[in-house]
Amino acid sequence: MLAAVDLGSNSFRLHVGRQDGDAIRIVKSERDPIRLGAGLDSNMCLTEEKMQAALASLARFRTILQAYPLEAVRVVATNTMRIAKNAATFLPLAEKAIGYPIEIISGEEEGRLIYMGVASVLGSSQERRLVIDIGGGSTEMILGQGVSIELVESFSIGTVGHSHTYFPDGYITEEAFDKAILAARSHFENDVPAYVARQWDGVYGSSGTIRAIADAIAKNALGDGKLTYQNMELLKARLIEFGHVSRISLLGMKPDRAAIIMGGLAVLMGALRELGVDSMMPIEAGLRMGVLSDLQLRATRRDRREQSVQDFRERFAINSERADRVAQIASTLYAQLKPASNAYERQLYWGGQLHELGMAVSHSGYHKHGAYMIENADLPGFTSGEQRLLSKLVLGQKGNLRKLNGVLADPDFSKAVLALRLAVMLMHSRIDVLADELRVRMKNKIELEIKSEWIRRHATLAYWIEKEQEWWSQVGVEFLMRD
Repeated sequence: MLAAVDLGSNSFRLHVGRQDGDAIRIVKSERDPIRLGAGLDSNMCLTEEKMQAALASLARFRTILQAYPLEAVRVVATNTMRIAKNAATFLPLAEKAIGYPIEIISGEEEGRLIYMGVASVLGSSQERRLVIDIGGGSTEMILGQGVSIELVESFSIGTVGHSHTYFPDGYITEEAFDKAILAARSHFENDVPAYVARQWDGVYGSSGTIRAIADAIAKNALGDGKLTYQNMELLKARLIEFGHVSRISLLGMKPDRAAIIMGGLAVLMGALRELGVDSMMPIEAGLRMGVLSDLQLRATRRDRREQSVQDFRERFAINSERADRVAQIASTLYAQLKPASNAYERQLYWGGQLHELGMAVSHSGYHKHGAYMIENADLPGFTSGEQRLLSKLVLGQKGNLRKLNGVLADPDFSKAVLALRLAVMLMHSRIDVLADELRVRMKNKIELEIKSEWIRRHATLAYWIEKEQEWWSQVGVEFLMRD
């Protein structure tokens, strides 16, 4: 069984799913309307009150998760955690409350996961799809065909912020609505032409906000009951008739959703007007289903991070022979070092494949250029934390080790760095390594058993080993070489 937890700007949500062939069947779903995005003060910090409410929700989710035999759990946080200035202070408390690591994902990664969720429900049809997801703090727009994504953008506009900006006192007027729609259009106008130029067969709305709008139209018999721009105008008029948030009374609309529905409706109408779309289909899928699908793919070794690495190799014309050789040697040496877990196994392999990435910029300091590119690039499937780790590995492939800023405190990561450095060194020395020809150990010190014949045949090897001994000594690790 798999679980996905989405710490959104409006609601915290949980899905527990059971794998049923290639599909995932949801067996448990929970929602807490935390409205984290409304808990940012004037300094863009989460208030104590909101943090306590969030921690209570996470503790409740932890109890729910403990009731299932889970193979994998992934907890992701979105826009509010991306922008909150005290997120780093709150994050350890939140992780302790739920009992799992929390990944603050980028807007682009959020969009990809949303599309994966929609594609998992719609199937592998080659239909060209435009997916729109309006969250509490951001809006994602994704264009793809079947399961493949072509364009993804995250816009910093969502239901919570937009409602507070244009309906701050709860009064609902036509003037406020028109200003809110116009402001929304201004967020989308620059990027929409790239979507319109590619066209699509169907438009889907995947967020709770869009489904709430669709429900309000259908259950309150507005127009023909479908999710069309014309019917959204009717819903807008009905909200204006209510005049104030406290007086909203619509069938099927929860009170917590009513408080921010104006902002969500304005954002959706602004987006559709810029896209030239008159109707769309609400769908019960999105970020959480995407997270579950991603976990399922990783479990079956169809990891899209692999494709991201391969795409990077091709885009920057990395020498495949050298890259594969370093990756294979590093993996062999890492196995010899006997890490406590396999947490860095794949990161190390990818680090070997991308170790010469920076040569696309310059042969001088290429490890630094490569590290920067990896940390800041758009790598589908990777979280920002995973990219930082991969960046550190590539940065640590050569030169002094003090630049790694404390990550060597993790013994397994230190072993991964050592394996990659030795692999790069041996590749540069043009030494073909077999698993039984080299021995390396790392506990309180590094012990390298290397054939003296290699030293005689490869003059630079002795030099580089001496440099390794010096660099490891600078971070307090003794490096011994034996024949």
